[in-house]
Order: sequence, then structure tokens, then C-alpha cells
Amino acid sequence: MGDLSKDINSEFANDKIKAMLNVMYTASWIQSKQNSFFKPFNISPQQYNVLRILRGAGEPISVQTIKSRMLERAPNATRLMDKLCDKQLIERVACESDRRVVHIKITAQGQGLLTEIDTTKREDLLANLSLKEAKTLSDLLDKIR
Repeated sequence: MGDLSKDINSEFANDKIKAMLNVMYTASWIQSKQNSFFKPFNISPQQYNVLRILRGAGEPISVQTIKSRMLERAPNATRLMDKLCDKQLIERVACESDRRVVHIKITAQGQGLLTEIDTTKREDLLANLSLKEAKTLSDLLDKIR
């Protein structure tokens, strides 16, 4: 099991400072693991998030809706969409009722990639936690926000 004090060779003025730094350190660790997992699929965690949102929506949705549902708010959402379009994982669909609005739709290729990702064994990053501990952690993180 990790120990932040040992991992970064530091001491902390109090437990609140240690907790805040531990959240940031753990978020970075998780991000690194996610980047490594998605690399063989040639997508980023943010691109995966967009595909996941589109699959869950079940119909074309606006870029604004996608942005509002993203786990990590991306100021570069348009660039994310461009890259996914270039990879033919999504397509843009003109909105019939408002020409200024563009909807985004996941393609069959995008659906296939998600299926492949879903069936790939992932490292359980929360393996050291019981279900009760995971719930407590989630509740505490919600309380922070």
C-alpha cells in the first residue's frame, strides 16, 4: 500500500494539507494509468469519455451536451471531436431545426472500439479497497465538492 509521505519524501503541516496533496497525487497516478491503458487503442481518456457519452445517449447530441457530461471539462472539445472524426469514430450531423447546431453521433467503428475496450481486462485501480471503503471514498469526494 502507498504512503504519500514516503512516495514524495515529504512531511506535512497537518492532515488536511496531506489529504489535499494525496488527492492530487492520486489523480495524477490514475491519469497516468488511464493514459497507458488507452494508448494501444490510439485514443486518449478524454476521447474515450466522449465515445462513452455518445453510446450512452443513444442518439446524436450537441457538442454542448457532450461538454456538460464530460468527467474532465475539456476546453478543447472541438479539437477532441475533430480527432475522433478523423479516426472515423464519430460523425457530425447537421441539426434539422437549427443550422447553427451540429450534433455528434458515434459511428459503427466507434461502437466497435468501445466493445473492444469493454472486453479488455483492465487493472483494478481500486483493488485495495472493499466495496464499503469505495463507497466511503466516493462519499468523501462528493463531500469535498
